[in-house]
Amino acid sequence: MTLEEPQAVASAARHDAWQGGDNYENYMGRWSRKVAPRFLDWLGAPSGCDWLEVGCGTGALSGAVLAQCEPRSLLSIDSSEAFVAVARARVPDARAAFQVGDALALSVDDGSRDVIVSALVLNFVPDRAKALAEARRVARRGGVIGFYVWDYPGGGVEFMRAFWTAAVALDPAASDLSEDRRFPFCTQDNLACLASAAGLRGVDVISIEVPTIFQDFDDFWRPFTLGTGPAPGYCLALAPEARQRLKETLRKNLTANADGPITLSARAWALKAAAP
Repeated sequence: MTLEEPQAVASAARHDAWQGGDNYENYMGRWSRKVAPRFLDWLGAPSGCDWLEVGCGTGALSGAVLAQCEPRSLLSIDSSEAFVAVARARVPDARAAFQVGDALALSVDDGSRDVIVSALVLNFVPDRAKALAEARRVARRGGVIGFYVWDYPGGGVEFMRAFWTAAVALDPAASDLSEDRRFPFCTQDNLACLASAAGLRGVDVISIEVPTIFQDFDDFWRPFTLGTGPAPGYCLALAPEARQRLKETLRKNLTANADGPITLSARAWALKAAAP
């Protein structure tokens, strides 16, 4: 894998507006909630564990851990104060603590956690190797480390692919901002190599696919106007006339003049491994 050029990263990341917790929930959180239970079933962590979640977002994975894994404790961190506030409000449970934190400098003692997980976060961390090194540091010997990311390079998130296909047709420069160009490492082989390079053992990677069903075109379009996430950030930055052209292009591509439910799917790559 090659490191992305800092200038290119900064240019693309200008659209990564991650402060609106409720907006993120409308855009991506509702779909992450569908992946989380299946990920945890596959992860197979025993009950009574001390968990750490890195990048809790609006609490999709947090809630699933508490609902189905019987943890002794759960510490969920995120770099966004807004996300932490939303997650704390959505997941009121005495076993859980939510706080602002940094994936690259975890405020957690060495060897103190049985399970470390993250959902849809690793691609936004500037130093992925360091993040996994931190996860390994805080894991107990033999502890479980797992995460999932969307299959961006494979076009696995169909509503994103539809958005960027329409955007690039109208603005070829938009191709530099799309997730498949920015996060090419999100493949089965690359994720396995990343975990192995971090010294993790028993690395396993699978795909998890969930339906993303929108009630109508407005349900599909509205999250892109809220500014939270790369595609919505790009959409919100457009001039009103350009945004309207993009909207009408998407409507034509998706609805075929019949404004009913839009049924798509989203595929994630999930990885689990053991700390040495």
